[in-house]
Amino acid sequence: MKLKYEIYKGKSVIGFPIFVFLLAFSPLVSYAQETEIGFGVGGFKYSGDLSRGINFRSIRPAGTVFFRNNISKAVSFRVGLTAGGLAGSDSSTPIDPFAENRDASFSIFLFEASTVFEYHFLKWRQEHTLIRWTPYLFGGLAIFGVSGESEKPAEYSNIQPAIPFGLGFKYVLNPKWYVGIEFGARKTFFDYLDNLSEGDGVVKNFDTGNRFDNDAYYYMGISLTYSFYTIPCPVSPYKRNYRSR
Repeated sequence: MKLKYEIYKGKSVIGFPIFVFLLAFSPLVSYAQETEIGFGVGGFKYSGDLSRGINFRSIRPAGTVFFRNNISKAVSFRVGLTAGGLAGSDSSTPIDPFAENRDASFSIFLFEASTVFEYHFLKWRQEHTLIRWTPYLFGGLAIFGVSGESEKPAEYSNIQPAIPFGLGFKYVLNPKWYVGIEFGARKTFFDYLDNLSEGDGVVKNFDTGNRFDNDAYYYMGISLTYSFYTIPCPVSPYKRNYRSR
């Protein structure tokens, strides 16, 4: 028996909160290098009933665009949109007679909207320091949606919440441009990324998965960021003294 899964059917029940975008674009703190925009390229990696552990063959291309507001010199708030393919297959699983018998696979398109906070460990943006790089951690909230066609439609929404978290590294090329590397996991509350669930986790059923173990996905990639860097204009001390009179 071979199960082939390529997309979902379901009703959209959750929308991405508009107030988050309003918060991101509001002037939270006024100082140089307050806002940034950027884009990145990388890949999505699925983890679930059809794939466990590290399997680079299941990585699919993905890309992201984002807006960042630097709340302070250590903390930033980021809004991002990420999209790409997500796939998994029993054929890529190491020797497993159950997987060989089930022979299931899926290939979908995933779109994610996220809001996260970043914490930078080093004072890398200050002009008086020689440090041009920093590691950072991030975490927040996300909404993701999936699309495709399924030979086995199930009753669930194709839009779901997730918790993104991970780590990264940034390097300053010059005051206006940064380059970064990031790895992030997405904890979901959903067990149908691969369209396999409903099993009891004890009795092995070739046509189902483990309903007690939700699916997850990961994003890893590199990014380029443009900072709206402003240089304060110097004021003549004579003019300052003149105005103070």
